[in-house]
Amino acid sequence: MSSHNKVALVTGAGTGVGKAAALALLKDGYRVALAGRRKELLDKTVWDAGAAGKHALVVPTDIGKPEAVRALFAKTKEEFGRLDVLFNNAGMGAPAIPMEDITYEQWMAVVSVNLTGMFLCTQEAIRIMKDQDPRGGRIINNGSISAHAPRPFSSPYTATKHAVTGLTKCTALDGRKHDIACGQIDIGNAATEMTERMTKGVSQPNGTMMVEPRMDVAHVGEAVLHMANLPLETNVLFMTIMATKMPFIGRG
Repeated sequence: MSSHNKVALVTGAGTGVGKAAALALLKDGYRVALAGRRKELLDKTVWDAGAAGKHALVVPTDIGKPEAVRALFAKTKEEFGRLDVLFNNAGMGAPAIPMEDITYEQWMAVVSVNLTGMFLCTQEAIRIMKDQDPRGGRIINNGSISAHAPRPFSSPYTATKHAVTGLTKCTALDGRKHDIACGQIDIGNAATEMTERMTKGVSQPNGTMMVEPRMDVAHVGEAVLHMANLPLETNVLFMTIMATKMPFIGRG
């Protein structure tokens, strides 16, 4: 199926990685549903897509709420008739404070978006993909480098991102019989609003502060597009894309 006939849905499409992926998909010819909490940011993504923005559908959504997720996928199917790609991207973190000082509310806010929201979106995507004609589709989860190794004071974010890896594996396994492929992209230090603090220095495991290299977020959008455009008999189960000189491999 040509990308000009394909439909994608991107969560967290108003900023950062989600926006980069949405722009890459739109400019490649996809019809794209853009989900996020703030309509004005989603509208800005459409504007930045230029002429390709005419193929976008803006659906403000809190993916931590089951009824909002159901409405998002119902609207996408109503507008476009099918779903070929879901980029499960929306995520959030908690304040960088010691684990013992994190409140229940802070913990649950991160779990609600990063894990429960991704699970709810995966459920709805499978329900559409397994019954459509042509059958099947692809789900791409945003895992993060934190799915492999934590930063200091990041237990809610890191725990949910490790859990995303388990969800990716389960979805890849359970989706086989429905021709649904699932993979994960683990991103390190893309230049977004979330990583702006790295230009001034962030805490390291040895207690020091260090400025960390970043990479152009557009490369992440291109990587997501590459995964999306593979035929369904081929899957990138895990991809790590990172700033080459960021402290990750080895001891820092």
